[in-house]
Amino acid sequence: MDSPEQDERRVGWTVVGTGIGPLMLAATRDGLVNIVFHATDAVRDRALERLAARLGTEPVEDPGAPVLAEAVRQVEAYLAGLRHDFDLPLDWSLISGFNRRVLRELAAGVPYGTVVGYGDLADRVGQPGGAQAVGAAMGANPLPVVVPCHRVVERDGRIGGFGGGLETKRKLLALEGVLPEPLF
Repeated sequence: MDSPEQDERRVGWTVVGTGIGPLMLAATRDGLVNIVFHATDAVRDRALERLAARLGTEPVEDPGAPVLAEAVRQVEAYLAGLRHDFDLPLDWSLISGFNRRVLRELAAGVPYGTVVGYGDLADRVGQPGGAQAVGAAMGANPLPVVVPCHRVVERDGRIGGFGGGLETKRKLLALEGVLPEPLF
């Protein structure tokens, strides 16, 4: 049986198949802590090793954990076009400082079906001229999809980079009606 201290730090995870590929979701007692794109066995195993090192506990496959089950339900509904907002507790422990400020602003201030420029987001968090730093924060986002880094684009209208790959970013933006549906 787990001690109260072990239970407090417990990390549950599951992999769910989606139209944008397999996603690994992980949650702590405090909330959803990580989403990983393209979660093949090798990618999943590396992500679990990183989580164990960062959080100090071995993640356990536990798709029935309440926060995790609800996160899966909401992510699947979003990807099916049935949900526009997430109502989940988030565990921000994998990110801090400037990156956390940027991601919190993104989650709160860039609604479904809209985009924001890297520079505009930098301005919003009081860092004019910090577009590159915002790009780095997007790359460090431990909660993509739920914290919608796919909604951050370049000033000239190009879609910019994306940790889940440009095809995934295009699909998410098309789902939200920002881009036309890809032809192939």
